[in-house]
Amino acid sequence: MWNKSNEKVGSVNRGTPCESGLCSYCRVDCQGRCETWLSSLVGRRTLFPNSYGNASIGSDNLGGAGISYNALRIKGALYGSDGADREKAARGDIAYCDAVLETTIGSVSKTPCRFPFVIGALSRNPVVDKYWDSFAVGAALCGVPLVIGENVGGGDRGCVYENGRITALPDLDRRIESYFRYHDGYGTLLVQLNVNDANNGVGLYVAEKYGSKVVIEIKWGQGAKAIGGEGLIRDLDFARFMKSQGYCIRPDPEDPEVAKAFADGRLQYFTRYTGMTYPGQENPDQVQEALAAKAAELRAAGASTLALKTGSYGMADLALAIRAASDLGFDLLTIDGSGGGTGMSPNDMLDTWGVPSILLHAKAREYAGIYAARGKKVVDIALGGGLARPSQVFKALALGAPHTKAVCMSRAFMVPVFLGCNIEGALFPERRQKVNGSWDKLPKTVTDIGSTPEEIFAGYHDIKERLGADVIGEIPLGAIAMWTMCDRLGGGLQHLMGGARKFRLERIGRTDIAAVNRETAEATGIAFITEQEDQAAQRILSA
Repeated sequence: MWNKSNEKVGSVNRGTPCESGLCSYCRVDCQGRCETWLSSLVGRRTLFPNSYGNASIGSDNLGGAGISYNALRIKGALYGSDGADREKAARGDIAYCDAVLETTIGSVSKTPCRFPFVIGALSRNPVVDKYWDSFAVGAALCGVPLVIGENVGGGDRGCVYENGRITALPDLDRRIESYFRYHDGYGTLLVQLNVNDANNGVGLYVAEKYGSKVVIEIKWGQGAKAIGGEGLIRDLDFARFMKSQGYCIRPDPEDPEVAKAFADGRLQYFTRYTGMTYPGQENPDQVQEALAAKAAELRAAGASTLALKTGSYGMADLALAIRAASDLGFDLLTIDGSGGGTGMSPNDMLDTWGVPSILLHAKAREYAGIYAARGKKVVDIALGGGLARPSQVFKALALGAPHTKAVCMSRAFMVPVFLGCNIEGALFPERRQKVNGSWDKLPKTVTDIGSTPEEIFAGYHDIKERLGADVIGEIPLGAIAMWTMCDRLGGGLQHLMGGARKFRLERIGRTDIAAVNRETAEATGIAFITEQEDQAAQRILSA
């Protein structure tokens, strides 16, 4: 458990902090100021203690308890500059900020990305619906992949069918266009299909209309729950529409007695359930055959790039995901461990089901290694599940090396969007409704930093210089906050890469981390910290 406050940075959690540093319950109207909230405004300044010159600083978190990412330590190195420019290194003209964060993601289609981050599936729910423009523009500016999540296509009320096929999904089209408006070649957009989306023909629509422009991600699960998506509907007509799309709606909105109860106020909402995956399959081979058939169908319709998302199921299902995604030529497999976030999940399930992220990630690397040893090409992997800090990004990349290419985060990127939109609504009341701002005025936690966008957001001037003074005014402040936070994540990652003397992401390996307790060492296969280089130390002393 992390401390609720960090005096060195000046951050404090409103609620109970997760291992990621985010509150377990994160509200869109929060006035601050957890570490991610604060870094969305002041950016890289949160990487160093405040009050420089007036304080001396010590560590208050050496880890060591239990099996967790917090029980992994990042190794520093006295010499070397793996991946750095040799001439610069030879003359000593090198610093941590020379560590290169740009990378490519994709087993087949190599997508350049500015950071090794993937913004995980933002599905159809009231939160994402209200803030989509900031999510999309922010992700495009950051140059990282963004996933349009489940039910966005299947729940598009503007859906048009002709001859039994979807011919229009205007809301999905709008979301795709929002991302590509400022896309400059870095990152990509993924459209996720759950069971209902796939059955409705959303994937065929996307494949036929967008082809190689977007990636189609088939969803097997997530770390927050094992029962598929669930959501509340407070509109009778929309409940009926979703039932017509093949969703399971309870109670039945077409039942006259139910409709009357809703009109009278005795019934407050309907519950929408997503179909469960593969209820008719009985073994792993049948599941892979079903996935292969869906992949072939999508490719025949024009999809050139496919991805797979799986949750924190057991070891056999994890191995199946790695084998299937690799055999079928998928570009990316996202493995989401328990400890991650959600828009809606039963509380007890969220806290108690599935494999904790570090254990799932460690076994994913083990199984990927076993498959590679057979001479098989292994799909590129993204690891997710309650990760939000630069150190957690480094540790996940190291733990999963060489097959892990990115870290998937969602809630960490939602915080700056909420914050930026609240600030925009407070500064520009005429925009408040459009951006869904929650504040009438700026709270002291913000005015202590500044009173204009230029003063408040550390990333404002960088984006202005990049896009131009005539364009910056069009950029949602939620997107600027996201870029500011993302830049801070990248800066923190560069600190750790420089300290480990690894100046390119692909040079990060498993020996760059060590376990500080025996349980974590045994569970992850990462060496115990004082044993990791003990033989090398003995050789130095006996030379």
